[in-house]
Amino acid sequence: MMAANSLSESKQQELLLRERKANSAWKKLRRNKSAMLGLVLIVFVLLVSIFGPFLMSRDPAAMDFLQINAKPGTNGFLLGSDSLGRDVLTRLVYGGRISLLVAVGGMAVGAVIGILIGLVSGYSGGGVDAVLMRIMDGMSAFPFVLLALMLMTVLGAGMGNVILAIGIASVPGYARMTRGQVLMVKNEDYIKAVKALGASHSRVLFSHLLPNVVSSLIVYATLNVAGAILTEASLSFLGMGITPPQVSWGSILKDGQECLQSAGHVAIFSGLAILITVLGFNLLGDGIRDVLDPKMKK
Repeated sequence: MMAANSLSESKQQELLLRERKANSAWKKLRRNKSAMLGLVLIVFVLLVSIFGPFLMSRDPAAMDFLQINAKPGTNGFLLGSDSLGRDVLTRLVYGGRISLLVAVGGMAVGAVIGILIGLVSGYSGGGVDAVLMRIMDGMSAFPFVLLALMLMTVLGAGMGNVILAIGIASVPGYARMTRGQVLMVKNEDYIKAVKALGASHSRVLFSHLLPNVVSSLIVYATLNVAGAILTEASLSFLGMGITPPQVSWGSILKDGQECLQSAGHVAIFSGLAILITVLGFNLLGDGIRDVLDPKMKK
């Protein structure tokens, strides 16, 4: 009974400490101008991508052969039209929804699998750790985009397969990050105390180890979304990502490359959309890193 009460009090103190740290971190983050700029950019892109399609009067796939390669601001095309007479602004708004969905979905798949592998590997040690890390080493031998490209050749094009490919390619990074953090904290006194009180392995992993490594994972996940957006754009640009009638920023960039001389604005605006979004996630990720781990601040 006393052991149970002691465990409960320890848990309450731990939750209170986490709440105080979270409040302190948010206050520090608000003072970071770069991070706030990144957050504003992300919120803006999210709002446009989520609600923008409801405000668009044109269909992103609708073609008007009388308005091919219309310049920005002419004939009702705010950002011009492409080589098939499709409205660039409408396609960018709809494409943003797909690109963000793929990036966040890929990040989520990679995070779930990678964090689980990292927790088990770091906590178990020994042969289990060795086998899992050798598998991760093998996957890490390939550059991120190349690994995703190889997976797409097996899976085939399509939004679901792009999410899966980006997620699988993201696994080694999450696994290594999680394992390293677990190795740092698993021998702490409070973990030993929890084990001595009879806590199960799953309770130790998910109730005590995971919450104490999540701060580093948040930083990595934020930066990973930026990388996922670039990867999706690369795959779609190569014709192995999002396929018509769906549209993404990468597929718009590909269309723009094909008519670069006659309608350069298509590639410019799609590239700017990718640039602004990736910049936002990178700025926010760097700001969160500086707040949660000041030692890493340059």
